[in-house]
Amino acid sequence: MLLFFPLAFTSVCTTELCSVRDNLKVYEGLKARPFGVSVDSLYALKKYREEQNLNFDLLSDFNKEASAAYNVLYQTFSYGMQGVSKRAAFVLDESGVIRYAEVLENASLQPNFESIKQILTAIQV
Repeated sequence: MLLFFPLAFTSVCTTELCSVRDNLKVYEGLKARPFGVSVDSLYALKKYREEQNLNFDLLSDFNKEASAAYNVLYQTFSYGMQGVSKRAAFVLDESGVIRYAEVLENASLQPNFESIKQILTAIQV
């Protein structure tokens, strides 16, 4: 699971990532490994992960290469910030094939985690 999120230390992102933290056993039971991805620096993400007691990896896409490859960059985000990752969720199977993709234009919304769990269940070998 790749979970792109706009910015560490923001309320909606914290709600999303803490939900994954609190349900990690469910995802592990479905053979999924979540990764949070944002354009924040690796130092900011390290601090954020520690403060929120996140039990999965956060990846820095500081150079915006992954976000661009997945086409999940805002041209302009709030307060005129440019090049911030959209909130998006991707499920890749063991071969790297994208089995689920959800890109949210509205950063205040959350990915549909029930649909993600359904897809994870469906792709079990």
